[in-house]
Amino acid sequence: MEKIKMTTPLVEMDGDEMTRILWKMIKDELILPFVDLKTEYYDLGLPNRDATADRVTMDAALANKKYGVSVKCATITPNAQRVEEYKLHEMWKSPNGTIRAVLDGTVFRAPIMIDSIHPVVKNWKKPITIARHAYGDVYKCTEFRIPGAGKAELVFTGADGSQQRATVFDFEGAGVLQGQYNKDDSIRSFARSCFNYALDVKQDLWFGAKDTISKKYDHTFKDIFQETYDAEYKEKFEAAGITYFYSLIDDIVARVIRSEGGFVWACKNYDGDVMSDMVSTAFGSLAMMTSVLVSPDGKYEYEAAHGTVTRHYYKYLKGEKTSTNPMATIFAWSGAFKKRGELDNLPELVHFGEALEAASLQTLNEGIMTKDLCGLAEGITPTAVDSEGFIKAIRERLEAKLA
Repeated sequence: MEKIKMTTPLVEMDGDEMTRILWKMIKDELILPFVDLKTEYYDLGLPNRDATADRVTMDAALANKKYGVSVKCATITPNAQRVEEYKLHEMWKSPNGTIRAVLDGTVFRAPIMIDSIHPVVKNWKKPITIARHAYGDVYKCTEFRIPGAGKAELVFTGADGSQQRATVFDFEGAGVLQGQYNKDDSIRSFARSCFNYALDVKQDLWFGAKDTISKKYDHTFKDIFQETYDAEYKEKFEAAGITYFYSLIDDIVARVIRSEGGFVWACKNYDGDVMSDMVSTAFGSLAMMTSVLVSPDGKYEYEAAHGTVTRHYYKYLKGEKTSTNPMATIFAWSGAFKKRGELDNLPELVHFGEALEAASLQTLNEGIMTKDLCGLAEGITPTAVDSEGFIKAIRERLEAKLA
């Protein structure tokens, strides 16, 4: 069979530990035999990030801006223990955070559903995609531990010297104080990414905040979303037959639980952090969650939603077989191929991405699974296989689909 041709390279970002091992297996078994692969390669493994003073992460992010589509392996964000383990020069920042900042992007996470694993919420029939505004809020807040009585004030001094001042609280004793911020342009970029993604997947978009309580902070999110929708997306949504819906976050949560799924749920930073874990667990497994970073100007970065599977990596180093689930990483590659093929008008590449996903789902639906899924499967007697056996089983079905 002649290999499928590419015209524009994917930006390939290699990663760490067990997912790095799976990355090579997936390429060798499921991609290189079928695709004349063109990538611009960046090694985001922690040793190379340390050797390049993390310049490689910035270079990869800028390449993503240039070419438009990247595929990323899971990477380590080091803590103090990792600094010691890898003998790092410093505690390097999260690569995902760096890439998000360069692309000004929003992270969209959605579950991969199969016949034998049913969501805990019985009426969920379709995937729910979480869109998280990964900027500001509590993650960039300033905090004080208040030692005793005193007055806490919120003060803003403008560039022209003018001031706004308000009393936050008159403390009669010890307590805590926190200041959060966000920016209109970041919120607007978040809104545009969400509207664009909803149009891309042809699904309704839901958004919730607490504007009745937070009459400036959360209300600004509500207002910017509505202004952006009315000015730029209303006609496009109506033409596509999809809707934008805003409500209070508590009402949205209740509606999500009662729904059958099949929509994009836009969340502020903290809400998205919490709700993405709730949704992934309720659908079955974080190992079965896709993740794509989308910029407001249409740049895409596909990756798995999970980490580097450290425990399995240590077993692998001892020469032991591991049954690590590669599905989310496979879907990162397939998503990147489909988007690259769509942008370059290469239907064969789009078809390959679709066939890779179909072969992976067929393997699972036939009961061939990694160990993490066997305990979740219902109505079948699954066969547990190691990672290599699972990928080889997918290859057999992929070859049949491409024949």
